[in-house]
Amino acid sequence: MPSTPRAPDRLAVPRYWLAHLRGLLRRGLSSLRSRGWRATWQRLLVHLRPPPPPPRTPLYLPEPAPFAPFAVPAAAAGTAPRASIVIPVYNHCEATLACLHALAAHPPAAACEVIVVDDGSSDDTAAWMPRVEGLRYHQRAANGGFIAACNHGASLARGEYLVFLNNDTIPQPGWLDALLATFAAHPGTGMAVAQLLYPDGRLQEAGGVVFADGSAWSYGRFESADDPRYAYVRDCDYGSGAALALPRGLFVQAGGFDTRYAPAYYEDTDLAFAVRALGHSVRYQPAARVVHDEGTTAGTDTGSGVKAYQVRNRGVFAARWAEALQAQPQPGSVPGPDLLHARQRRVLVVDEGVPHPDRDSASLRQFNLLRMLRDGGAHVAFLPTGLAHEGAATAALQQLGVETWYAPFAGSAATWLRANATRFDVIVVTRHHLASALLPLLRRHAPNARLVFDTIDLHYVRERRGAQLAGDAAALRAADATRASELAAMAMADLTLVVSDEERAQLAIDAPGVRVEVLSNLHEVAGPGAPFESRRDLVFVGGFRHPPNVDAVLWFGREVFPRIRQRLPDVRFHCIGAGPTAEIRALAEIPGIEVHGHVPDLDPYMDQVRIAVAPLRFGAGVKGKVNLSMAHGQPVVATSCAVEGMHLHDGMDVAVADTPEDFAEAVVSLYGDRGRWERQAAAGLDNVARHFSLEAARATVQRVFFDGTAAG
Repeated sequence: MPSTPRAPDRLAVPRYWLAHLRGLLRRGLSSLRSRGWRATWQRLLVHLRPPPPPPRTPLYLPEPAPFAPFAVPAAAAGTAPRASIVIPVYNHCEATLACLHALAAHPPAAACEVIVVDDGSSDDTAAWMPRVEGLRYHQRAANGGFIAACNHGASLARGEYLVFLNNDTIPQPGWLDALLATFAAHPGTGMAVAQLLYPDGRLQEAGGVVFADGSAWSYGRFESADDPRYAYVRDCDYGSGAALALPRGLFVQAGGFDTRYAPAYYEDTDLAFAVRALGHSVRYQPAARVVHDEGTTAGTDTGSGVKAYQVRNRGVFAARWAEALQAQPQPGSVPGPDLLHARQRRVLVVDEGVPHPDRDSASLRQFNLLRMLRDGGAHVAFLPTGLAHEGAATAALQQLGVETWYAPFAGSAATWLRANATRFDVIVVTRHHLASALLPLLRRHAPNARLVFDTIDLHYVRERRGAQLAGDAAALRAADATRASELAAMAMADLTLVVSDEERAQLAIDAPGVRVEVLSNLHEVAGPGAPFESRRDLVFVGGFRHPPNVDAVLWFGREVFPRIRQRLPDVRFHCIGAGPTAEIRALAEIPGIEVHGHVPDLDPYMDQVRIAVAPLRFGAGVKGKVNLSMAHGQPVVATSCAVEGMHLHDGMDVAVADTPEDFAEAVVSLYGDRGRWERQAAAGLDNVARHFSLEAARATVQRVFFDGTAAG
């Protein structure tokens, strides 16, 4: 029968606050003795500051209700779960019930099992848990404490991963899948720890920092969970055992939770150090959000009760890991990103907005560069001068491990740079109009940083060609102004990035004193895709906020495609790209032309369409659309302008044509010749691997971002 809810204890809240204040006083006096008054005052301010704004995503908190049977997620019979969620409990059955309701309300995609280990509860736990369908409920013979209960639960687990979860937590939707995804997205991860939140939405812990004396700090405590400092994946010293995951085999190899810390406290920190000693990383995952009602089960006063073991066990931990602790920072002020990343190469990238790699080649190049920097061990920050949080695109950078900023946490780009630029070794400013405005500021506030101007392409060359094609004298004068701006920015920077040898040769004439490096488009070689006989049609990919793409598709759709359609009456032309203009959309009235706009997943068009076209009549730089197709084994027909700077040869790895008649002939000929198509597809894949892959760019990235220690 359902149990009758107990009458509320009216003195519970006053008793909690009395114990909490007593604990604060005790910790404050201890901090004064060990850290001095300045650091203690700074830490006290953390506790006294006003609450931050609520999280962007509202918290899920189940409503209290009398017990009634329900079901928790459980792997299908005969199927090994991917994760075993181990929940140790000792009384507080209402908290356990809320935790299980949260798991039931938002089941993870990963197959899992939920194991509740009852460590001798005397309340209604034993009456309620057997009635929760799908739950593996285990009663221990006698109370042994948190560590014993966790290790016991681990011994019962069948999953590939062990996930330890306190019973006073409310896991938020998607928490487990995000936690498990950390292992695949960041190879070498041995432990993934969750973002812990207070029930009011404030941050409780964004991974932990351990100091040289063995003391620890919950990073981000009482701050906003959305603060960019705490919203990206990063290595951390440890994470609270309230919500963490690691491979079951690694848990066994590390010896489980060490019983020298029994009954509790510092066992999670010790396990994190053991995981690192075995050659693995401990990573904080902000997308795995878990509400933790800290103090529900153990209180907060370190001077009494089980919490007192926290003080004793710090000494035990410090003695065991004395050698490893020598590399940890000294205790002092509240840690920030400057302390956390002090031993890494620190790179800041500034652009107008965050990259959208599915929308344009410049974004894909930038995103892959950020990946390479992270893989190389650098700490990377990204400042979009527009300061907009761009949803999934911003989250993608944070999941990559990039410290990504946005309003309201950055008031303006200039203000943020004045406060933060000094902590970076290399600062990249993208696009000439940003470089012109920001490089003088950076030279002042980051005098020791290497300042890099990333051109994306030489804008003045592209503008000049477009003006010449249109016969527009005013546009020619504007191109000259752009040239002056770009060359002035190069003179202010320590180093300029261009995307092709042709652009480097142009600058040897126009700006001979500028140090230039070529960092071209960056692509992963996807592979050959579908074979010739399974492919059909033509495709163009390119955003229509870029004038050369608008001109190219209008020229192809009006002048070239009708000639192709006469000879290949069933062929279709797929026009893909964000922001199509009215003229571009009107091309859909021509038989065979389909204007798709933005397509989030390009793979079907890369892997199943027979030929890509790049009919650009003006532009500059290297054309990502050509690289993208070749990286998927898709042959390309292009103009001379489109293949500039790409190490391509007509008739071998590309077909080149510049008039409507020749372009149509090249498409029709390649479309029907299987042998030629296969040879060109293979040659294109080889071209991308040799010139435009991440591996091909590795030496340049090393020179630009990692070699040297000062400006220049």
